[in-house]
Amino acid sequence: MMSSPRAIAFIVGLCFVLGLAIWLIGAIYQLYVEVSFSSLLLANLLLLVVLVLLGLLVAAFVYYFNQIFKPSQRSRRPVVRAPEKKAEAAGVTLKAVRQQVGQIQDEVARQALWERSRAIEANLQRQDLHVVVFGTGSAGKTSLINALIGRVVGTVGAPMGTTQAGATYALPLPRLRRQIFITDTPGILEAGVAGTERERLAKQLATEADLLVFVVDNDLRQSEFEPLQVLAAIGKRSLLVLNKTDLYAQPDREAVLASLRARVRGFIAPQDVVDAAAAPQPMQLANGQFVQPDADIEATIRRLAEVLRSEGEELVADNILLQAQRLGQDVRESLDRQRRQQAEQIVERYQWISAGVLAVTPLPVADMLGAAAVNAQMVVELGRIYGCELNLDRGRELALSLGKMLVSLGVVKGALQLLATALQLSVAGYLVGKAIQGVTVAYLTRIAGKSFIEYFRQNQDWGDGGMGEVVQRQFRLERRDEFVKAFVSEAIDRVVKPLTVAKRSPEDAEELMSPAENDAPSPELISELLVHDDWERSPQSDRDW
Repeated sequence: MMSSPRAIAFIVGLCFVLGLAIWLIGAIYQLYVEVSFSSLLLANLLLLVVLVLLGLLVAAFVYYFNQIFKPSQRSRRPVVRAPEKKAEAAGVTLKAVRQQVGQIQDEVARQALWERSRAIEANLQRQDLHVVVFGTGSAGKTSLINALIGRVVGTVGAPMGTTQAGATYALPLPRLRRQIFITDTPGILEAGVAGTERERLAKQLATEADLLVFVVDNDLRQSEFEPLQVLAAIGKRSLLVLNKTDLYAQPDREAVLASLRARVRGFIAPQDVVDAAAAPQPMQLANGQFVQPDADIEATIRRLAEVLRSEGEELVADNILLQAQRLGQDVRESLDRQRRQQAEQIVERYQWISAGVLAVTPLPVADMLGAAAVNAQMVVELGRIYGCELNLDRGRELALSLGKMLVSLGVVKGALQLLATALQLSVAGYLVGKAIQGVTVAYLTRIAGKSFIEYFRQNQDWGDGGMGEVVQRQFRLERRDEFVKAFVSEAIDRVVKPLTVAKRSPEDAEELMSPAENDAPSPELISELLVHDDWERSPQSDRDW
């Protein structure tokens, strides 16, 4: 129906058109008569033109009339476009992921990721639905599947879980155009190494399901709640089935169902928590005979069918998009590990280059250590690893900024004190005095390089805490006792021993390689190295650096 404003506008327009038509007919007739006295041909031609114009006017009015009385599109149920859009999004994600897969250097990892992308691409065309039954061992998963499909498909009744691997069966549901497949999974929370491996397989199958049916036989334990919550958090649509309700009195069953609905509120709707008795216990008759009651799964199968009928398209689209996003995350993590490994090799190379230079030509003041600790070329190479092309000027600008931060935060002073203490336990005091700047520069270069790795990993962003927080976090990580011991040990091999061999004869060098008990660096030596920890540099020192 038309709205009131549109109806009024239509009536007014109709009256106007009718009035205009009456006036035009009279005017045209008058004009025709006058022109026909002069030229009958010209009068007929004029009449033809006027009739064509009137026809166009009538056609325009009819078109407008049809548009007004045409049923409103908004009154119709809108066509659900979400699945198609999600499938398109999955296709776009796959295209981007494949570009990243090509950058992975590990052949085995790259091939595995390619296979996963092909499998997801094939899923874009599939017309079936995959339901996965998930839960603890012996909660009754296989019994529930048996009851759903109407025939025995697995061993039931064992004290522990008996499904060793995912077994898939066709599930006949009436009035569903899609083929339904249901998969039984190994139980979770089983003991031993084999149980852990079966649980890993079960979780993998669960993440690939279009719809998840989580089976329990009592109230949710925390060990059951956590995997269910995790699966819901990644977007997995789930039904929660309380099985073995034949063992409960009616009030107890209602109480457990109410408790389950309360526990999962927020990620599973109340109507998606249902009960079942997939394999009821035999009942003894008055004559002593036992009979097997029929399975009571009406609530489960009714809700399962409702969800699959109303949400089937959406479930498939959601799952395909989820798998594409998970693949993208795995690819990014693999690429990040590869880049981090390459970046750390660059940092390690530059830290010992800087150490060698400073050990041979020590600088007079500690603030120059901060400048020498960060190398502009190292910054450029780290940026290149993460796809960021920097010129040397930009690398030098970033290096100087971080060098100032090292000094202002007291990292230079702290590194000198830390390494002087560590070195005096391993080498002679004479060698500490010669090598401490070189070793400290290596250490500071490492902190700077690790900080820049985090900067490039976050798309050239220092994060909410800024550069200072990143530098302090790296300093805390690199001052752990186990790392400092390993670092000093390597520094002795790379910095101290080469200095000794270069300056002494072989006999003297061997003697100086071993620590001397009374040759620790003096407090005066450390104090001299720690002076001028502010950042006051001359143009000449900039050129030297």
